[in-house]
Amino acid sequence: MKLRTTLLLSALAALSACSSSPPAPEWQLNAKGGAERATEAWLVGDSRIEAAEFARVRHELTSTGRADLLARAELLRCATRVASLVFEPCTGFDALAQDAAPAEQAYARYLAGTATPADAALLPAAHRALVGGGAADAAVINAIQDPLSQLVAAGVLLRSGRASDAVAERAVGTSSARGWRRPLAAWLTLQHRRAQAAGAQEEAARLQRRIDLVLGPAAAR
Repeated sequence: MKLRTTLLLSALAALSACSSSPPAPEWQLNAKGGAERATEAWLVGDSRIEAAEFARVRHELTSTGRADLLARAELLRCATRVASLVFEPCTGFDALAQDAAPAEQAYARYLAGTATPADAALLPAAHRALVGGGAADAAVINAIQDPLSQLVAAGVLLRSGRASDAVAERAVGTSSARGWRRPLAAWLTLQHRRAQAAGAQEEAARLQRRIDLVLGPAAAR
């Protein structure tokens, strides 16, 4: 199973069946919708709604008794954190890891920045070039079409100490285009720190003004 973040959603519910197929179970519809809303809420900076929606996702998925589905949802949740440069243990998935498939376990290691060359074949093709310690730059990130998956890949690069300035710039552009306040602020803050370290005071000041704009009063939740 491919584990791009976009496919983690579709793994919860295959809703593209033809009209002659039986309707999807209610739990599938509810879990998919909740996962989409939780993901968007996190990215735009609304932790309260994200927590509430993910609680609904967990409720729907536990009704099936399938730990593998819940593990995929936990991976999606952790992926949104990596995209936003919130590097913390993926404890929700860890609690379910023994019932997860090898591809899901490999994706968890990928998110943690600890994937090995042996994991590469289990990852989506677009992400395989990021595993193994080889050179990686904005060209690899640019090849990933899905915006969230692109930000996740950039976050993985940063977590493993391999994110170039070009990668950070691409992540800023993608976050800005989508209106995703949380990752935008995180990547701008990274750029600000790098500008300060390089002694580029004018650039640091420009970035601080942009950060202030993103994190102004309207961002308070």
